[in-house]
Amino acid sequence: MQQTKGRSIRDMKKCRWISACMTVLAVLSLTSCGGHEDPQNLISQEKEEKRVVNLFSPMEKTDPDAENVARTASDITVAMAEEALNVNMVYRTYTAENYQDKTYDEVCLDRARNDMDDLYLLNPDAILALGAEGKLMDLSGLDSSENLRDIIRTANTVDGKLVAIPQEVVAYGLFVNKDMFDRYDLELPETPEEFLECCRVFKENGIETPIGANRWWLETFVFAQAYADLYNGENTEAEIAALNSGEARYSDYMRSGFEFLKTLIDLGYVDAEKAFVSEAIEAERPDFLAGKTPIVIAYWGAANTETAYGKTGFEMVVIGFPSSRGQMPVIPMTGWAVGSGAEHVEDAMKVIDVITSDEALRLYSETNRVISPSKNVSVDCVPALEPLNDRIEEGVYVLGSNAGMDVEQWGNTCLIVRELLGGASVDECMDAFDRLQDAALSK
Repeated sequence: MQQTKGRSIRDMKKCRWISACMTVLAVLSLTSCGGHEDPQNLISQEKEEKRVVNLFSPMEKTDPDAENVARTASDITVAMAEEALNVNMVYRTYTAENYQDKTYDEVCLDRARNDMDDLYLLNPDAILALGAEGKLMDLSGLDSSENLRDIIRTANTVDGKLVAIPQEVVAYGLFVNKDMFDRYDLELPETPEEFLECCRVFKENGIETPIGANRWWLETFVFAQAYADLYNGENTEAEIAALNSGEARYSDYMRSGFEFLKTLIDLGYVDAEKAFVSEAIEAERPDFLAGKTPIVIAYWGAANTETAYGKTGFEMVVIGFPSSRGQMPVIPMTGWAVGSGAEHVEDAMKVIDVITSDEALRLYSETNRVISPSKNVSVDCVPALEPLNDRIEEGVYVLGSNAGMDVEQWGNTCLIVRELLGGASVDECMDAFDRLQDAALSK
């Protein structure tokens, strides 16, 4: 799914998962049948008697004539479930026009709390909220859950229950114009200090804005620096427990990342005013492709898609964000979930078991060339993604979302970064994290 909350649905039309931007299941509208007695309605009545599963996701069903590989892959797995289980998947669609100013997350929360659907494709903040409220089924008993990577369980477990399973692992990284780095004899940066030096050289050589940015994804810099040690050290569970108890403060983790962003803004390496109002990819893509901007932020799937960065006139590589532990991929998590009060809960659970089986995930991953949530499924990635993929395969990454943290990460950090873009100080941003943590502790 194209993410974009920040990959990862948020504000879905541009790059919502994301949030993120993320790949989504295709959606088909349901036509209901009447109960007339005339013969022409016999077929409609038979269809009504067939078992159905209601699915809510951000986008409409694939147009048969449209070239959209990501949604085609989703269609394949849904068709597998329909055939294996003899059910009809009834797709219900989010569109901004229908819901006016409500975001996809807000609509999901409302629909799930009112048991309006069976299956939901959820962003991390919705997963945490609905899981904590007991509105999502525990999926840990499914056969497919046995094959999940540990990262999936960690990110989507709430109160000891696995409440969501994705069809892909969406990783964010820095997309860099390697030709421009070579032109100025620059090595690809590993640390924040090395990154700043690269930006300095670009700026001194007439590149006005070294980093193309938008209003959603600058949070990735923060996560890479804030949680590099937490997720790659020996005390991950203990550190998260300390945050949830209030013994540790999120602001202490986040400060270095926000100070780094503030430096990028103050030195003119990021255009804060432009980023504050820019949608993901839409604003920074032209300058990146034209060789005017050497660095942009995007998710894994953007390297496979010609409408994003899948076709450039230069050598492109995708690396992790600078951190104390080197180049660091950032991974937020979306997932399919079943409402605990769903009308067709048993069939919905079976559908998830099919579409997240190794067989389905292999088809999905090979079609989209993405990272599979199954530890048994791997696919070749495009050469540009190899540096990012190598780090992930080594187990080096940070989570941009973790349902085990009492304060939701991806969405809240995105909003506080926007405050920084709007002129807030680092201290004011840290105060915002403290307020969020205090509110979570008071519940």
